[in-house]
Amino acid sequence: MPLVSWAAPASVPESYLLKPSLEYCFKRLAFHPDIVVGDMGYIHQQTKHHFRTRWNLAIVTKMKADMLAHCEYSPTAALRCPQGQALAWTGYEPEAQSHWFEPVGSVRLCPWCWQQSSCPKQFSYPADEHETFFGSIPLNTLTARKLLYSVRTWIEPAQSFEKNQLGLKRLFLNNLSFCWTACLLADSAVLIRTLAILAQPKSSEPLADLMPRQAHFNFD
Repeated sequence: MPLVSWAAPASVPESYLLKPSLEYCFKRLAFHPDIVVGDMGYIHQQTKHHFRTRWNLAIVTKMKADMLAHCEYSPTAALRCPQGQALAWTGYEPEAQSHWFEPVGSVRLCPWCWQQSSCPKQFSYPADEHETFFGSIPLNTLTARKLLYSVRTWIEPAQSFEKNQLGLKRLFLNNLSFCWTACLLADSAVLIRTLAILAQPKSSEPLADLMPRQAHFNFD
């Protein structure tokens, strides 16, 4: 359901619209989400840093290929202590703007580590060490993977509705005023559709639509 919509020339990058969108949403509705999940990693790290430190808002995106090639951290690999023990994320501390990791689960190396007696068993990483990888939610955590590969896909049906069922995919709008009018009409259609879905009474049987039906014939 759209909260803020923009009509801009094609030369304006989408990442430039995130900051004014969130600020406008907070100004008009006194609300901002706790987590924003982006499709790609084109959102500037300065923008992510701004919202993380100012509003404690997490902006989660994938890492671009060129960024991944030059980063010592991997979204598919666990962080490790200096002796090689895998670490799991235990949380983000907004006051210190840092993450905490500790050995959990199958701890194979700790009983044999020569630093065991002096090891704190907790390791801190500053969030701004790599704003895209760490941020408020590190990319190598189950939480980040759920957000990027499960929650993010929820938006695809809405985009399909706007582009295909409303016919926007077949339009070429070379006038910004007309484009803005088309955006308002598209948003209105999406809002009316959402209200209709919410107003529709829910079936007591969640699989009712998938069950076979028997036709009733009245031959009298």
